[in-house]
Amino acid sequence: MNINLVVFDLDGTLVSSHETIYKATLHALKEINIYPKMPEDDFYKTIGMHFEDIFAQFGFCVPDFEKFIGIYKSIYFDYIDLSVAYPGVSKIISKLRDDDIKTALLTTKGQDLAEIILRHFKLFDEFDYIMGRRPGIAHKPSPEPLLKISGDLNIDIAETLIVGDSELDIQCGKSAGSKTCAVTYGYRAAEDLKKAFPDFMIDQIQDLDKIINHSSR
Repeated sequence: MNINLVVFDLDGTLVSSHETIYKATLHALKEINIYPKMPEDDFYKTIGMHFEDIFAQFGFCVPDFEKFIGIYKSIYFDYIDLSVAYPGVSKIISKLRDDDIKTALLTTKGQDLAEIILRHFKLFDEFDYIMGRRPGIAHKPSPEPLLKISGDLNIDIAETLIVGDSELDIQCGKSAGSKTCAVTYGYRAAEDLKKAFPDFMIDQIQDLDKIINHSSR
């Protein structure tokens, strides 16, 4: 088994961003006069899902969703200091690139916001491909965005590894036909991740190097 492309999730995988997302979400909802019952700990368990799915899970909807997203994007960086890149992220991505393995990002965040966040954490130039939410392309757990990444980079999907902290990442990879790796330090419990049957599970991002080296033998 050869791995020639590693596709990373963003929140809960590369960046610890739960406080930023939660506070920016409540702020944006308040601006449109929505005050939901959305406990912080319960909200963290939904990170990685599309906002509309998150809101449905908490029993409410946002009539003007585009207005909410516009506000959310405009105030997100008011809370960016609550986010931090996980230890070893930059090092492992650089190591993969040194080993001639392509790297990509796949997130449910909008394309523009995803790029701004990566620039903030000085990770933008580390990726060969960045796939945020785009019009006309389904979001995770659909395999569509992952297949587009591998296709555009001309890498066989069977030689692709998707790395993420949620069942959505694993479902996306399995539906596409890629290898899958769950990280246990994000926003899902290890026992819940096991139920998605990932090919690999790691407790720290540095352990990805062991998977790549073993897989390439």
